[in-house]
Amino acid sequence: MSVWIILLLLAFVLSPLAMLMPSRRQRGRMDVRLQARRMGLAMQLSREQWPHWLAIEPPGQCPQYHRARRRGHEDCWCYWQAAPGQWLNQWREPCGDAPLAEQLASLPVDVYKVEATAQMIALYWGERDEPDSLQKIASFLLARA
Repeated sequence: MSVWIILLLLAFVLSPLAMLMPSRRQRGRMDVRLQARRMGLAMQLSREQWPHWLAIEPPGQCPQYHRARRRGHEDCWCYWQAAPGQWLNQWREPCGDAPLAEQLASLPVDVYKVEATAQMIALYWGERDEPDSLQKIASFLLARA
C-alpha cells in the first residue's frame, strides 16, 4: 500500500512539469523560426492594429518576419490580404504594380500584411504548417529587399 502512495505522490509532484513541455504546435513553430533564422530572416512578435475591413481578423500579436533593404529603395508601401490572393492597400485599392502583385499572389494564404519602408521589408505571417511556405516567404523577402 505504501508503494502506491509513494507513486501517487510522485505523480502529483511531477505532473506540473509536464505542462512545461512544449506542445507539438509550439515545437513546430520553433522549428520554423530556427529555419528562418538559418535562411537569413529575422523574426519578432509584433502587436498590430488591423484594419476593420479584413474578413478574418488576425491575432493581436503576430509573428513578423523581416529583412533589411539595400540602399536605394525609397518606395514605401503596405498591403493587407483581405481574401486569399486579394491584396489591398489602406484605401482598399488593389495593388497596381504588376510584378509586385504577382509576387504577393504567390505568398501563402495566412500572410496577413506586407509592408516596405526605406530600411526594411516586413511580412506578418500566421505560421501554418505548409511544406514550402517558409521558402516562398524567404524568396519574396529576398527579391523585394
